[in-house]
Amino acid sequence: MKSTRLKFDFFSRTLNFRFEAGTSRGVLKSRKVWWISAINPESAAIGWGEAAPLVKLSIDDRPDFEEKLKNILTKAEDLDWSLEENEVLDQVEKLVSWDLPSIRFGLEMAVLDWISGGKKRFFENDFRDEFKPIPINGLIWMGDRQFMLDQIEQKLSEGFDCIKMKIGAIDFEQELELLSTIRSNFSAEQIMLRVDANGAFQPDEALEKLQKLADLKIHSIEQPIRAGQWDEMARLCEITPIPIALDEELIGVREKELLLDRINPQHIILKPTLLGGFRETTEWIRLAENRKIGWWVTSTLESNIGLNAIAQLASFHQSKIHQGLGTGKLYHNNLQSPLSIEKGHIRYQDSVKWENPY
Repeated sequence: MKSTRLKFDFFSRTLNFRFEAGTSRGVLKSRKVWWISAINPESAAIGWGEAAPLVKLSIDDRPDFEEKLKNILTKAEDLDWSLEENEVLDQVEKLVSWDLPSIRFGLEMAVLDWISGGKKRFFENDFRDEFKPIPINGLIWMGDRQFMLDQIEQKLSEGFDCIKMKIGAIDFEQELELLSTIRSNFSAEQIMLRVDANGAFQPDEALEKLQKLADLKIHSIEQPIRAGQWDEMARLCEITPIPIALDEELIGVREKELLLDRINPQHIILKPTLLGGFRETTEWIRLAENRKIGWWVTSTLESNIGLNAIAQLASFHQSKIHQGLGTGKLYHNNLQSPLSIEKGHIRYQDSVKWENPY
């Protein structure tokens, strides 16, 4: 088996939002990411990965995160790294514990990128190899009514045919009004509407709210009630008038089959940074497809390094549904990259070069 020794390094960057990004966990003005490099002195190639735990959501959002990352990369330098994709994923899984999912993902990226010659390509996929665009939803951030309305109008003018609106920030009736504005002008065949409640509904009120949303022909709702309430969520998935997609419910879960069988959702949302990277996300996909559960992949405010990896993963699994990959334009100081968003699709333009992260 061919193998190599690698040297690893990392540094952080604080990415600054172009606007105040409203979420169910507060307003974000910036976020910190860690970029991981992998090199071999005998090669000019540099592999890059990204570890980007999300504040108040990732299970590895912890005070000693940087210390943990440093220790893991020190141990990684003592390994003989395989040059085969699946064996690399095996090695990362053994080295990085399950409760450090973003570090797993970042290390997977860095090693696989180095193996590919530092070309920001991780495995065979049409997005990177054939420049095939991926349809994505246009995300409407939480805020006051006018801010959300302005975003909706902008996304529609940019050619998006799938809109995802975060709800729970303002009065529910006002949110229904905003969604009604879209639906009164565009049929369900013209514009797909998704909503993300981030667990904002109480179990005893959720069904009534879902019924009101169903009148607007909503495609799906993400995480209507708070995660961890398996029995309540299972009951809701059984009687819901619109499909339910689990999101936060998957974070930190090791008993994947038990969760899917107990709740039996219509869809699951897959966020590799929060779930543990390529290997863990692929396992969720396999289990979901075996149960006829729908899925799509979503980024979680990574830089373009992480976004590129997540887009390639979605392409590799050949999902035809709109993905949640529209976060590349959020930051003033993101890396310049070949990624672009045009007419509701994310694209890889080989004519544009990657900015050096250093």
